[in-house]
Amino acid sequence: MAIVEPTKTWKLLEERLAVTTNERHRQVLEIVIEHMKAEAVPNLDGLMKTLVAEPDYHFWQFGQDVGPKGWDVVHAYYSAFVASKSNILEFELDRLLVDDDCVVTEGYLRQIYPGAYAAEIGIPVEDTEADYLISFRQLLLWPVDASGLIVGEDSYHSGPVEIRKLSFDELPSEYVELVYPGM
Repeated sequence: MAIVEPTKTWKLLEERLAVTTNERHRQVLEIVIEHMKAEAVPNLDGLMKTLVAEPDYHFWQFGQDVGPKGWDVVHAYYSAFVASKSNILEFELDRLLVDDDCVVTEGYLRQIYPGAYAAEIGIPVEDTEADYLISFRQLLLWPVDASGLIVGEDSYHSGPVEIRKLSFDELPSEYVELVYPGM
C-alpha cells in the first residue's frame, strides 16, 4: 500500500461534483479540483491560473496569520513549494461543504518532505538528509469569487500529529524521481 495516495486529495470533491446539479456549486468544486491537481503535478502556472489577480491567503499559526498576500507573494510561495519537492501528498478528506462562495475541506494531510525543507519550515526532524512523512489534521476554506476563481485559502491545522522518518524503500516512485533523479 502506498504511503500517500495523491488522488485521495480530490476524490471526495469529484464524487460530490458527479451528483451536484447546482451550476454555481459545480463551478466552485471544479476550480478547487483543478487547483489540487495542479499542486500534485506540480504545475506553477496551473496553480496560479486558478487564482484571482490579488489572492489573499490566511495560514493561522499560534494566533497569527502568516499566509501570503498579493499575486507576487503568492507566486513566490508556490514557487518555493514547487522547488521544495514536497508536492507528494494526500489530503484524505472526511468533511466537505460547498456553497455558492466557498468550499470547505477537512481531513488528514499526509505529505512527504525532504528533511532539510521540513527543518527550514520549522518541523522538528532529527536528520536533514532523510525524508519524512508528516501528517496534520487540517481544515481549509477555499473562497471563490463571482468569476469562479479562488480568492485564497484559510488554513487551520493541528500541527504535526506524526513525523516519521522514511526508509528509501518506502518512498513512492514519483517522489524518488522528483528528489533523486537518475536513481
